[in-house]
Amino acid sequence: MDSRYRLNETSRLLSPSLLIFRTILEQNLEAMIALAGSADRLRPHVKTHKMAEIVRLVERKGIHKHKCATIAEAEMIARAGGTDVLLGYPVVGPNIDRLARLIRGFPETQFRVLVDHPDSARALSAGVEGIGKPLPVLIDLEVGMGRTGIDPGAGAEELATLIERLPNLVLDGLHAYDGHIQEADPDERKRIAAPGIEKTLRLQERLKQRGIEAPRLVLGGTPTFPVHAALDRPGVECSPGTSVLHDNGYATKFPDLPFVPAALLLTRVISHPRPGRLCLDLGHKAVAADPVGARLTLLNIPEATLGGQSEEHLVVETPQAGQFPPGTAVLAIPTHICPTCALHRRVYVIEDGALVDEWDVTARDRSIGF
Repeated sequence: MDSRYRLNETSRLLSPSLLIFRTILEQNLEAMIALAGSADRLRPHVKTHKMAEIVRLVERKGIHKHKCATIAEAEMIARAGGTDVLLGYPVVGPNIDRLARLIRGFPETQFRVLVDHPDSARALSAGVEGIGKPLPVLIDLEVGMGRTGIDPGAGAEELATLIERLPNLVLDGLHAYDGHIQEADPDERKRIAAPGIEKTLRLQERLKQRGIEAPRLVLGGTPTFPVHAALDRPGVECSPGTSVLHDNGYATKFPDLPFVPAALLLTRVISHPRPGRLCLDLGHKAVAADPVGARLTLLNIPEATLGGQSEEHLVVETPQAGQFPPGTAVLAIPTHICPTCALHRRVYVIEDGALVDEWDVTARDRSIGF
């Protein structure tokens, strides 16, 4: 067992549960600041943790810009004292009215949103009528992810021109997420990211030539974080998310990244049904179902092979099964921490091996107040 994951006492800890090792979390935040060059160049994504207490901790570290994916996450950030929130997700339908009410409810927080289509821009402009000040919007660019975003060509220029004309909106910058880049080799990630970066910067320059300013550049996620952090360009904001807590998926795939998993699962042996087999209370309602395959890594069961997993059960095969009687506590690192956090309503906070606090996963729900 890694000494950083020491637990002095487990009798008060329910299972399955999620543990946050606070010292490692803080070290990850400090490593993010060091890699970015300054806290001001960071806009970490809260969708990884969804916790108000982590937002407050991030703020205390000097990081005052946040990114999120849901209205609930935006509200959580504002309630936790965050003053700059980018809702990095298309806002459509009733969510436009929710956003307008949220803006009115937290006048001291600057909210920003993405747009990637003229119809969305028009609907947003009409929906935020009366909020008191123009809403900053960033154009979401398609740089290879194949999900949302407009191609950074003529259509993006026309969209920028439209935003400049619409009431209630002001063009704030460009957003380019390259989460499709998953190559293990850092030089290969840099090579593949280069065309998207170049297209984004060219668009910014073309807009400037037309008298349209798009000063803010919100770029990338965790895998390409070092690539964007190395850009010597005004207005660049790196938006990693997973790195705050990190997980075994990224730790295994990207060993060059200076982060350590800070969120572990506590599970217990609930049955020793036959020689060589254990059953744990770690079903797929407690750990993310993606990626397909190994959803977790057990830390303190030697020679373990994961077997079948159902809603509340995980079968483990090991020749050492006799050393783990029912009730034995076991730690596991999730392969994908972001959706794993969303499966837990509260987390235990561990420091120096002791339980020191419990935090709510505040934005686990789709709606908090607005």
